[in-house]
Parts: sequence; structure tokens; C-alpha cells
Amino acid sequence: MRRALYAIDDSARSEDADVWFALPPGFVPLPLQELTGTWSAPEQARGQLTDFGPVLRLARLLVEAGTVHCCLGLHVDDEGGGDPLSSLFTLAWRLTGWAPRSVLAARAAAGAERAEHIEALDLPCGPAALVQTRLAAPPELGLSAPCELVQATAYVPCPDGERIAILSLATTAVRRAGHYRALLTDIAGTVSFESPLAEGSDDVSDKD
Repeated sequence: MRRALYAIDDSARSEDADVWFALPPGFVPLPLQELTGTWSAPEQARGQLTDFGPVLRLARLLVEAGTVHCCLGLHVDDEGGGDPLSSLFTLAWRLTGWAPRSVLAARAAAGAERAEHIEALDLPCGPAALVQTRLAAPPELGLSAPCELVQATAYVPCPDGERIAILSLATTAVRRAGHYRALLTDIAGTVSFESPLAEGSDDVSDKD
């Protein structure tokens, strides 16, 4: 079997990095800090950026919610005539009081509002929980028409028992909720709180 290779983002080598994960092809990083910088200067949002108002507002909401990483997913619906599918992946942190990791994961899942699917995960990095919810697009985005989203969220407690890494994957393709839930489960399975990178490597292969 041919081993898969991963492209390594520069952020993975940062001295400040404290969590690592892998995304499949089709995800493009969004520069949240740059986008929120544009939002903070309204005069820069005029002219050619006018059409990107919802994107700028979304970036601001994500940063205010503690999001530290964001990617736009662009894929093809292989089961629906090849229509394009879009999604949004985010990573955020939640500080907690100390508790066993399995307890932290269970509490996070139990506290999720409007959950329509909850399951416990046994990941290589430890216990976690997966929750699926259905929600409306935030009104702050200023969309012209109501938009329903399905969101899968993985709560992955850190080994220190005091923080939870929150990985979320949201999409308007509600009919493909099961596929996106499975995709996020696979992404959560790659999470590591210790660097998996070898010194000097540009790519890292999986172990299969």
C-alpha cells in the first residue's frame, strides 16, 4: 500500500504550537487575524471588499468566540450529481477546572444545546465526545435569506485535564450530515498534544 503524505503548515513548527491535527484535501486556511484587521478599519471594507462583508463579520465572530484556526472546505457531492459542497472547520480552546478527561468530554457533550446526535470517542490521544447540532446562520452575518446549518463538534480534552480542544465542522449541506460527522471523527482521530513531526522533515507519512 502506498503511504499517504501530508503537507505540513508552518504553524505546526511554531514553538507556541500545543495541538496538532491533519485535514484531508479540499480545506483552505482562512487568515482570521488579517480578516479581522480589515474589519477593524471600516474604510478598508469599502469598494472591492463590499461583497465580502459576511466573511469579515464571520471572521470577527469566530475570533471573539476564541477560534484560533479556521479552514474553508470545498468538495464535490459524489452522491448528488457533482454539486459543490462547502464547509467551515474551526479549532478553539475552552479552559476548564481540572477533571478526568473522560469526565470533561462527557460534560462538554451534555452541555451542548439542540444536540441531535451524541457519542463518545476513544481517540489515540485519549477520550473525547462528538456532538451534532442543527442551527441557523448567525444573524450578524447579514445574509439575505435564512440559512440552516448542521455542525459536528468534537470535544478533545488535553492531557493536563484543564483545557478542551474544540474541533467543529459546519456545513449547509444538511442532507450530508452523516458524512460530515464521519469526516470530523476522522480528523479528531489525528489530534495529538505532542508534536508528531520529525526534525527537518517537510512531509510526514502515515503508519499504514
